[in-house]
Amino acid sequence: MEELILQAENVSYAYEEEAAPALRDVSLGIRAGEMTAVLGHNGSGKSTLAKLLNGLYAPTAGKVTVCGMDTALDEYTWQIRQAAGLVFQNPDNQLVASIVRDDVAFGLENTGVPSEKMPAIIEKALRAVGMLEFIDRAPHTLSGGQKQRIAIAGILAMRPRALILDEATAMLDPKGRQEVFSVVERLNREKGITVVWITHFMEEAARCRRVIVMDQGKCVMDGTPREVFSQAEKLRSLRLDVPPMVALGDLLRARGLNISRDAMDVESMAGEVLKCQ
Repeated sequence: MEELILQAENVSYAYEEEAAPALRDVSLGIRAGEMTAVLGHNGSGKSTLAKLLNGLYAPTAGKVTVCGMDTALDEYTWQIRQAAGLVFQNPDNQLVASIVRDDVAFGLENTGVPSEKMPAIIEKALRAVGMLEFIDRAPHTLSGGQKQRIAIAGILAMRPRALILDEATAMLDPKGRQEVFSVVERLNREKGITVVWITHFMEEAARCRRVIVMDQGKCVMDGTPREVFSQAEKLRSLRLDVPPMVALGDLLRARGLNISRDAMDVESMAGEVLKCQ
């Protein structure tokens, strides 16, 4: 059985002692190398889950482990942050330096990496996200998608086992969304980095291997994209929709075309339509 990189066991979390829990008795495990999407309407608990899986929050009840380390134990704080990097929605909130190379170096400095080893690590991280040519640029001169890729490079420099991205494309235009998602998808595929992709874009979730749906602080659906998105009525009852290509496939099948239910993105749908001609 594959190693569980991230694990939540009967986890609940409340922001204030008397407040209703934002998460309620959540249990899930994320295996090494998985690319998992987490969906849910606003207030469903997605962002709270992200911060718990990174150790930014400690659970009110239950237990969260990152690579076997209990996030409630202060002795593991830095190791946990190194193992599971968290990328937030607004890239401007994560960039701390006036030059890209210094921004990527920030985490390395905090973990005591010798300065003579930093240049090679920084260049490797920037190359991995396709941003090496911008190494001497000021972050404020970059596009939103480029800034988010710099934020990811800063985490990659720490050599994480997992990336947790909390609506990392929500503030980007379509081009920026595509470039950031493609970078993360490639890091998962080529480097085996475990990814938790929290999003409200259905088409992004459809490209992940696993989809978890949250509602009112609970995990209410969990399966492959095909298993989850075939339950259109249940998703709509949760105030969610299906990916555009899934909706198109349903429409075409209703009109008698033999379209595979695995066609969930534009490329695969185009291939299915061509086969029907």
